[in-house]
Amino acid sequence: MTDQTFRFPRFFVTAPSPCPYLPGKTERKVFTELRGGDAVELNEALSRIGFRRSQNVVYRPSCEDCSACVSVRVVTGEFVPNATQRKLMRRYADLQVSACEPWSTQEQFDLLRRYLADRHPAGGMANMDMFDYADMVEQTPVNTVVVEYREPGEDGRPGRLVGACVTDKHSDGLSMVYSFYDATDDSRRGLGTYIILDHITRAARAGLPYVYLGYWIDGCDRMAYKTKYRPIERLSARGWRRVEETSA
Repeated sequence: MTDQTFRFPRFFVTAPSPCPYLPGKTERKVFTELRGGDAVELNEALSRIGFRRSQNVVYRPSCEDCSACVSVRVVTGEFVPNATQRKLMRRYADLQVSACEPWSTQEQFDLLRRYLADRHPAGGMANMDMFDYADMVEQTPVNTVVVEYREPGEDGRPGRLVGACVTDKHSDGLSMVYSFYDATDDSRRGLGTYIILDHITRAARAGLPYVYLGYWIDGCDRMAYKTKYRPIERLSARGWRRVEETSA
């Protein structure tokens, strides 16, 4: 009888479309579905070679004339925050942080809508409704949490939600699938940076060596922040290589 315990994934390629990050470039992705009993192992294996998860699909850029998208991950055990990052960690030390089950809430969705309207009003997620958001959070075949960041509450009640991150827990680290936060409140400047710093701290405390930040894109100012967390590694044709201080 044939052993069916392992399913070799079938990969597909999307049709070319305009790149959302680099003007004049064309985007194409290779992807496969996560399903069955080996979904966790497959997701982890593919994340180590540059794939990212979206619901029950993992994908990686496969552009014919461009290789600007580069996977990056922070080395948590050696990370030392700089002065600005230490200041942010002190500023937000009062936030109540909790890792919740991957269930969508109206409060999370309202925060996401405000974030998208302020930061990405013309982006591909701008027209998401509550059902789309529920799919984004709940359609996960792997170990996923929603990390919530709240202001201090009163009388034992939870405070106002100011940030959240859909996060996958891997055996070698945390993968930040998507984070969003209150970007309209000037008193909460740097909150996005703090969410990354908190993930680095959480991973290090758990003995996990990496935090996966997704793609850094050369020439895209929106992605430049990802090289500010040192030491950081980038995926190359020779495997993961540390980014030198002078190359960012």
